[in-house]
Amino acid sequence: MNEKLITFLATGFGAGLAPFAPGTAGTLVGVLICLLFLPFPWVMRFPAVLALLAFSVYVAGQAENIYQKKDDQRIIIDEIIGFQITMLPVEINILNICTGFVLFRIFDILKPFPIRNIQRLPGGWGIVADDVIAGIYAGVIMWTIKFF
Repeated sequence: MNEKLITFLATGFGAGLAPFAPGTAGTLVGVLICLLFLPFPWVMRFPAVLALLAFSVYVAGQAENIYQKKDDQRIIIDEIIGFQITMLPVEINILNICTGFVLFRIFDILKPFPIRNIQRLPGGWGIVADDVIAGIYAGVIMWTIKFF
């Protein structure tokens, strides 16, 4: 892929260039992408999210090379995939999207153990893995709420 396409995808179609809260802008792009999966059950969303995860690691790693900065704030494809992971265990509806959005942003910002340490991984994995774990934490809470 060429540099323009990589940066376009890594910045969440340009949302990562927002002057304020680019990670939140990336999560909002994640919401829009999640809505594309609205008609599909969990079992069909899972392989799509795995494919998006692999793609995100590749794009994030390439973008890091382009920007020449570790986990540049403009790279928000990691927030997009993190939100998809958050939403995997629950039905896609307005209440779950709002709850998932808040939970994912809390875990992504606070980075409880071991999220902060995971960022040390090299390349695209170092960019994406912390958001994957934040998404897993938020998803587990979402799944738990579903039963109570």
